[in-house]
Amino acid sequence: MSSPAPFIPSSPLFITGHHYTPKSKFTYKQLGQLRSYSTQTPLRVIAHVDLDAFYAQCETVRLGIDPAKPLAVQQWQGLIAINYPARAYGLNRHITSTEALKLCPELILQHVATWKEGDEKWAYHEDAYKHIATHKVSLDPYRMESKKILKCIKEGLPEKEQRVEKASVDEVFLDLSAQIHTILIERYPELKGPPPYDDPTEYLPKPPTTVLHWGASDLVGLGDEDGEGEEKDPDWDDICMAIASEIVNGVRKRIKDMLRYTCSAGIARNKMLAKLGSGHKKPNQQTVIRNRAVEHFLSGFKFTKIRMLGGKLGDEVVAMFNTDTVKDLLEQPLEQLKKLGDDTGNRLYSTIRGEDNSDVNPRTQIKSMLSAKSFRPTINSFEQGVRWLRIFVADIFSRCVEEGVLENKRRPKTINLHHRQGSQTKSRQSPIPQGKPLSEDMLFDLAKHLLAQIVVEGRAWPCANLSLSVGGFEDGVTNNKGIGGFLVRGEEAKAMLVSGKHSVDIRDSAPPPSKRQRRAKGNIHNFFGPREGVRREFDAARAVLKAHREAMKEEDAKVANEGDEDINDEDENDESDAFERLPPRSASDFVTPINRLSTPIKAEPQDSTDDPYNASAPPSAQLQPASMTLHHPECRDETPIHQPTLDTYFCSRCLSDLPSCEKAEHEDWHFAKELADEMRQEERNTSTSAAPAGRETPVPQNPTRGRGRPPGGMLSGRGVEKGQARLAFGKG
Repeated sequence: MSSPAPFIPSSPLFITGHHYTPKSKFTYKQLGQLRSYSTQTPLRVIAHVDLDAFYAQCETVRLGIDPAKPLAVQQWQGLIAINYPARAYGLNRHITSTEALKLCPELILQHVATWKEGDEKWAYHEDAYKHIATHKVSLDPYRMESKKILKCIKEGLPEKEQRVEKASVDEVFLDLSAQIHTILIERYPELKGPPPYDDPTEYLPKPPTTVLHWGASDLVGLGDEDGEGEEKDPDWDDICMAIASEIVNGVRKRIKDMLRYTCSAGIARNKMLAKLGSGHKKPNQQTVIRNRAVEHFLSGFKFTKIRMLGGKLGDEVVAMFNTDTVKDLLEQPLEQLKKLGDDTGNRLYSTIRGEDNSDVNPRTQIKSMLSAKSFRPTINSFEQGVRWLRIFVADIFSRCVEEGVLENKRRPKTINLHHRQGSQTKSRQSPIPQGKPLSEDMLFDLAKHLLAQIVVEGRAWPCANLSLSVGGFEDGVTNNKGIGGFLVRGEEAKAMLVSGKHSVDIRDSAPPPSKRQRRAKGNIHNFFGPREGVRREFDAARAVLKAHREAMKEEDAKVANEGDEDINDEDENDESDAFERLPPRSASDFVTPINRLSTPIKAEPQDSTDDPYNASAPPSAQLQPASMTLHHPECRDETPIHQPTLDTYFCSRCLSDLPSCEKAEHEDWHFAKELADEMRQEERNTSTSAAPAGRETPVPQNPTRGRGRPPGGMLSGRGVEKGQARLAFGKG
């Protein structure tokens, strides 16, 4: 008969001459996994640090106000942040500033910083809430304070044993596993040695202490009324939590002493529980959720408040099980939860039991930047849109500078513009040149180019929302050389050929002949264009597109040729400007006309006082796009190129401007179209009278082709083409 397995007591005992040492329920392998931030070890400890009413605290610190005074951050007529003294009066973010003052007359209202239309820097304006149409909200002050706090946290942790994830502007996750492992080895030397029999699955010895000090932390209880669970001796997971409590308390104290901000914290075995813990007791407190207290802690929550369990999934679970509490849902077996789907059921089953294996990602670099504005009322001109683009670009570029674009550390690859008119949204994207330094003028030039593309396509106004973004950030390339650096041209090439005794006859080639302008083939609508007043807006956008192309061509020539002035980079396959081939638009496509560009466009950046988009400038100056140069590709002098004056003919029947040379052809087309319309109408009347009652024979509509001519081919020998038989021309 075999003897029963030995009983391992909680204190050393001698049984039949053998000494049994108490053991922990954790192994040497799980202890070692702490050093590598493994998500599988039950000894893992994650902390979530959350700033208390962050925006309100930023304004309190900036203004030097007593934190005990009620304060709220205002955005237009609403509130976006309320400090805790103000919340005692019943204030929340669903009320207006007027209602808030009625509830709390002592309330201090501070409007967020804004970009004012025409300015190049955000600022605090006392009456910003009155100017929603001309101001844009700026959150830059809060971003800058967030960076200070993140830096303060990192400097307070060991450089080689820190893993910090910035979750949002006021939230940070800390994986303290590696730092805790180092402290455990220092405080408990018995953990240094190798595991018995060199077997990592051997259990650790029992901790030598029975009492832990939690300091000012709020310890989540176990829920048992008689407290039997608390009488159990602590294990290594409890000791890890106690060490983490010391670390986080030190981090919070450092932030308070150096930057005067208070924050709350949650400490648990994973990110999900830590985040729930940071919001459990606020403000300026920290909550520790031990492993043995997880079930009791979660049972008091509604699962719809847990991340990834709200929204449509939460509604579906509530409808299926007729409950929204974790406590009731814990009673459901896995098979029942799988009615939502195998993957969803498994995830739900694990989440309500406090399981989460997501890693703390130390990446703090952003992938994209966005600046946007919803217009109330809408904007109605290209000029207004460009002024807002100036603000967007200044906003984005200032944040790019913080990312190190001036030092060529990181830079974006693409720029995107989103334009919304009513329910229709248009998007345009352009690559950002990587061979030259990123500048605010470059981004502004690209942004205007994208907006001009949308305008020339028509139906751009009224605009309800504009947003500009840059993305695809990557590390900058240094010591890079373009292909132009490997080429020798111009006078230098001639000198090399002469010195090399070559007999090649070098002649200055004449400029290539101007290419014949191509017209898009189409129907009658090609002869209809916007009225003269509305065409000015179209011309302004076209001028931006042309200027952008010329500026890019000149810049590329400068980079490739290093100042050579005799090079003509005209591409033989280059056609006329893309906007010249676009079909004209009707007057309904445009709303507010602006003046035609009639002054030269200068390349030099202008001061804020000379900003062409400044509302205080004269109308002629407001319409000059900045930061672009129009030069002839073969001339490098400063002679500006003006819009050419064309000899045009205005057709009163279709309200369109045409070259005078096309007047006769256009009038012939009108004559032929009128005859065709008469014949079609007669045929419809004949078909309708000949068709049986209740039926009508449709007559196919044949589109015209070419440049306003009737379809040709009558004398081509291929027979009468479709539609020509309807035109009866008299003989002799």
